Amino acid sequence: MEDSFEDLIASYIENKVGISEHFLSPELANYLKQNLIDLNRKSLLLAAGIGNSEKLSYDGAVRSDSIYWLDKKHNNVFENEFFDKIDAFILYLNRSCYTGITGYEFHYSLYESGDFYLKHLDQFKNNPSRKYSMISYLNSNWQESDGGELMIHQENNNQKIAPTQGKTVFFKSNELVHEVLVTQNTRMSITGWLKSD
Repeated sequence: MEDSFEDLIASYIENKVGISEHFLSPELANYLKQNLIDLNRKSLLLAAGIGNSEKLSYDGAVRSDSIYWLDKKHNNVFENEFFDKIDAFILYLNRSCYTGITGYEFHYSLYESGDFYLKHLDQFKNNPSRKYSMISYLNSNWQESDGGELMIHQENNNQKIAPTQGKTVFFKSNELVHEVLVTQNTRMSITGWLKSD
């Protein structure tokens, strides 16, 4: 487990973008993907907004994905296994990097064919509690022609990251402008933020 944690931290230190190719096991990724599919089948996903609860708006010209917030109170065994992994990563991160993370929030994210999310930062102007962004992908057999890459914009170094199953991406929420390019296939992930309140 700590190997994947160290992969995230080492690549983050090197390039401001941490990547672990196998943060989620294939088994857990498959179970989480099935959860997301079932929730979507039950019409429980909602259109994703822009901003936080104090200043929330909806604009399909900016982002067009749908989301469902994860919560330990749902008592889903596989989502709780995911939370256990995040809890362990936070302990490792705080111990090794003194980050002071005290909490987190995560949601499922579903992009249908044609969906996208334009350039943005993940930290709100009126609330700086989000410190690090994390995205874990649930897409098996993803092909380059499927699109849907995470594009991270850095000076002289744009990085395009394919949303392949098991991969997790980690970066500072207030530093890197990023976008989700138009997807040509159903694209699934768990997206969230490590917070310090």
